[in-house]
Amino acid sequence: MTRSAAYTILHETEYAPCGVPVSLAQHLLHLIPRELPWQSRESGRIVIEPDLAHLSEGEDAFGNPVAWLSLDTPHDGLLVRAESHVTVSSRVLPDSDESPPWESVRDSLRYHPEPRCADSLDALRYLYASPRVPCSAALAAFAREAFRPGEPLLAGAQALMEVIFKTFTFDAKATEVNTPVHEVLQRKRGVCQDFAHLMIAALRSVGLPARYMSGYLLTDPPPGKPRLVGADASHAWVAVWCPTNGWVEYDPTNGIQPDLRHVTLGWGRDFQDVSPLRGVILGGLAQAPEVRVTVMPDAERAEPA
Repeated sequence: MTRSAAYTILHETEYAPCGVPVSLAQHLLHLIPRELPWQSRESGRIVIEPDLAHLSEGEDAFGNPVAWLSLDTPHDGLLVRAESHVTVSSRVLPDSDESPPWESVRDSLRYHPEPRCADSLDALRYLYASPRVPCSAALAAFAREAFRPGEPLLAGAQALMEVIFKTFTFDAKATEVNTPVHEVLQRKRGVCQDFAHLMIAALRSVGLPARYMSGYLLTDPPPGKPRLVGADASHAWVAVWCPTNGWVEYDPTNGIQPDLRHVTLGWGRDFQDVSPLRGVILGGLAQAPEVRVTVMPDAERAEPA
């Protein structure tokens, strides 16, 4: 029986007024969840304050929903508010031991002159190093803790996820957005973005395609406490390509395979491809934006006050 869960998601990014107007703002936004076989999007809209911006929407090179924001009127303060409603359905997880040996998948992706199928061609986009995901002998050695000779591909991916989950510590103060993967490997501390980048880097370093998944994770408030608006955050996990199963997802931060609690915004080679908001600002004072995220289950919204 297929299970499902519906959510309303609010993602706000705010640059507070600082007394010095910004003359120009150009931003690329990945804030609307992607339509998928297991995820339907009933609604999704982006509101900009002040209401002076030009906003155009489309898809990026990976097929993710994307919006381009242009604001060339002087302004002091900016609020980008995205609100979406999605329904996530359960997926049948493949039997890890029934997947092909990882070496055979690696070898199949090496150069050969024969034409490739569309799925294999797409997987090649996620096989090589990218701006935030390097490949190296050290990362390959780390991957081989899980990928033993003859190991089924998905069993190896599961084992690699568990190594990261069990031996690395979640520490929001240990890293910054630009902390290198090799430093995360050495210090064994970081956040979901770091662990996703590390797992992807390890997989690619042994010749296996992996992509960066961006989205949200439903979290539970403390027992007896209400869910706080704006207390959630963006989340990141990993998808591994298997010829017999397509893309299979793993969440190394939590040691689980994504389920009804994971809402997908989109995917790319690394964080840089699907950053929720990035761009340039001319004028004003340098400041970090405040980000507020709420993932609210419909089941809770329906409860009487």
